[in-house]
Amino acid sequence: MVVTPASQGGCSLRVLPKRLLVKAAEVARKINPVNAPLPGPLAAMGAVLPLDPMRIALLTSKYWGPATRELTVSFVESTPADLRARIVLHLNAWATSAGISFAETNGTGDVRISRGSGGYWSYLGTDIKLIPTEQQTMNLEGFTMSTPDSEYNRVIRHEAGHTLGFPHEHMRRELVARIDPDKAYVYFLATQGWDKDTVDQQVLTPLDDQSIFATPADQTSIMCYQLPSSITRDGQPILGGLDINVTDYVFAGLIYPKLNFEDIQAVRKTKPNLGEDVAALMERVGVKDWGAARDPQLSM
Repeated sequence: MVVTPASQGGCSLRVLPKRLLVKAAEVARKINPVNAPLPGPLAAMGAVLPLDPMRIALLTSKYWGPATRELTVSFVESTPADLRARIVLHLNAWATSAGISFAETNGTGDVRISRGSGGYWSYLGTDIKLIPTEQQTMNLEGFTMSTPDSEYNRVIRHEAGHTLGFPHEHMRRELVARIDPDKAYVYFLATQGWDKDTVDQQVLTPLDDQSIFATPADQTSIMCYQLPSSITRDGQPILGGLDINVTDYVFAGLIYPKLNFEDIQAVRKTKPNLGEDVAALMERVGVKDWGAARDPQLSM
């Protein structure tokens, strides 16, 4: 596969139709009760939130919960065994630190992958439970055994991140503020064929800081688009992530606990810079020690 500018920014996060948002929130809360905004980490906002069902739906996270979990994977089209195994291997890159993994099944998977037309996309976290079983939950257009390793790292690991419940990092408020909307409309129309509404949805609408649990904005995260300097206000590119970085791994381990304190200490010995990253991240999310990071309340 030739990596073109279009494919370098080609993931469009799929969202459920409005009629399913309340049901999706109910499913997310049933799978992981901490997803619910009330009670939970957002409880302090209760006095100011209009708690109608739609508002609650929009503030409900889509994480799978702190218990170790395995998501099954199936393929829509006939797919060679070596290609299936290679794709699942890259989905499982997150399992290096996270207690959630992917395994191929002969039946209908939780995650259903198509390599058909439509580009690269996935639904977010527990939303995949709302997708009819005959439809894919993830699309990896054109992936073959000839696709470069770099694309497996960049695309499949990114889409797996969405399935774990991680939204686009470039939609953090700090990064959206750097984008010139008029230039973005022109760029994404030319490279993706996106109209104004799609660009607004996929690029220019910042995530609500009060409704997410996250690290500081990280433009090298695997969940961040590569965006050129030609569409930013400061003339500097948004670097984007080409693979899961250290902060991604640590955050995934906080959300989906797997590593214990001894594991982290062992990793620090081989990655000297990891200690500072862990300390900064744990301070950001209010974690005093690694044992506390396993608290289910941190699933939000």
